[in-house]
Amino acid sequence: MIRFLPACFILLLLFSCQHRTETVIPELKDSVVFTGDKKDMIFLTDRPPNFETPLKYFLLDFTPNDVFFVRWHLSGLPTTVDEQTFRLHISGEVNKELSLSLEELKSSFEQVSVNALCVCAGNSRSFFDPRVPGAQWKNGAMGNARWKGVKLKDILAKAGIKNGAVSVSFNGLDEPPLSSVPDFVKSLTLDHAMDGEVIVAYEMNGSPLPLLNGFPLKLVVPGWYATYWVGMLNEIKVYAEPYKGFWMDKAYLVPENVSNGNESPEALAKKTVPISRIDVRSLFISPENESNIQSGAPCTVYGLAFDGGEGISSVEISADSGLSWTKCNLNPSLGNYSWRKWNYTFIPGYGKITLQVKATNMKGETQPSHQWNRSGYMRNEIEFLSLNATE
Repeated sequence: MIRFLPACFILLLLFSCQHRTETVIPELKDSVVFTGDKKDMIFLTDRPPNFETPLKYFLLDFTPNDVFFVRWHLSGLPTTVDEQTFRLHISGEVNKELSLSLEELKSSFEQVSVNALCVCAGNSRSFFDPRVPGAQWKNGAMGNARWKGVKLKDILAKAGIKNGAVSVSFNGLDEPPLSSVPDFVKSLTLDHAMDGEVIVAYEMNGSPLPLLNGFPLKLVVPGWYATYWVGMLNEIKVYAEPYKGFWMDKAYLVPENVSNGNESPEALAKKTVPISRIDVRSLFISPENESNIQSGAPCTVYGLAFDGGEGISSVEISADSGLSWTKCNLNPSLGNYSWRKWNYTFIPGYGKITLQVKATNMKGETQPSHQWNRSGYMRNEIEFLSLNATE
């Protein structure tokens, strides 16, 4: 049985483009806010549920399931899914339509796993200048996890792909609140779907997927933004032409052939394309901005860096407005699709200190000094950290 949230709930917005109110949710068992098994998170909306992960959890290699960020677009979201009756349907340009149970997925296909970062395309949107509309995420709309499941290509191979097929779409159990709202359906080219890296996951960090992170199945597209990571996945269709739909043709678009998705408010790009691969980026995690530290005593700054799968080659920090840069210490790699931790220790003098950080990947790509686009996507400009060194 699939049970949905009552349609009479009122959408509660705790943010605007001018101001964002942070509400941290503890374990809310009896609240009207549907939090599932989440706790200690930054609340954005309840219809649909959107929760942000506090920075402190990014000090861990893998983000715990109960604080892993939540992002949904449609409010018709099941609160329960029956594992026994659930089926994954494969149809379209295939030789044999399939209807697979969870048990069949787990027993009939090779099990694989991947360490991969899941990051919302709008992560850090609240920092864009000038401000743009949309969910006003800070830096917590992401999480790193061990994903376990089966290769998408193996599922498609079992169905048999017909000659001439070119694209594959993915749909989940979430439903639009009104008939005028487009269903959330994403697509990949057939070549991408068959590359052996995209997986249909049923486990996250060694446990079944949390409901709010896509239970019972989630499409994992390593190196690509989370808009493609369809949760509660129950339908895969193969097409003989490029898939057309609102969430591919009208939403999640960025300037064409422009690095970092950059454009100017005074001169918006005339051509846009669907967002895809994650750009290279680095973040400060600890201490947090405007923290007090002790002058004359060693201070270690911790952070993380990531990209779309090339792998991070270096992270550098600057204390003189970018005139000079010093390499940071890199933790061992957890895999090219995972984030990579870094740290830097210095002895501060007295007063205000401003640090900057930038990452470079194996391909030589690095971060811009400024980045902006109308949708607030792909933010990866060089990050600043202000600290107050006191005696």
